[in-house]
Amino acid sequence: MLKSRLVDGRKVDRLLAGLARLGLSPNSWTALALAVAIWGFLALVGRQLLLGFLLFLLSGFLDVVDGAVARTAGQTSAAGAFLDGVLDRYVEALLILGLLFYIGPEAEFIIPIGAWAGILIFGAVMTSFVRAYADHRGLVKDQEVLAKNMGGLLERGERLILIYAGMMGALLFGDGWLLGAIVLAAFLSNLTAVQRIALAMKYGKGG
Repeated sequence: MLKSRLVDGRKVDRLLAGLARLGLSPNSWTALALAVAIWGFLALVGRQLLLGFLLFLLSGFLDVVDGAVARTAGQTSAAGAFLDGVLDRYVEALLILGLLFYIGPEAEFIIPIGAWAGILIFGAVMTSFVRAYADHRGLVKDQEVLAKNMGGLLERGERLILIYAGMMGALLFGDGWLLGAIVLAAFLSNLTAVQRIALAMKYGKGG
């Protein structure tokens, strides 16, 4: 993932270690990230793009905090990682749906924006599903292969950066930038899912 490639987890843990002293459990930080994302969604529904943008950035920061607190406090668990991953998908869906409300149903690029939002959500879900299903079915048995080789062009981190860039473009230059980012993310997300299917079949043959 982008986060693991660009961020030294140990340095982040040291920087955020003080937050563990607040006494909140990792799952509480995860829930807080979701609550802030819901606030961001409501801001976008109310056409407050800047506020929504800042709130979703804060939600992303809190998503980093929960993992750092878990590692610093020695509270990492499979259940916590599972909850974090599931709520991450809800946060992403809230972002996409919020932007759909912000832009409005009349916006379109070849097809209506609602269709692009649906294609984007489907691609985001399939990107995660393909990897999980390859593991579940035992097609790719090597966990190291799953971790290192089942990536793709546009994982969750890259999707969010692309969408956030579109939001910044909309704030500075107009909503066309946001529409373009959503269309591009929709296309690349599904291309990434197809790429992962091909990788699963490739590495599965050797498994």
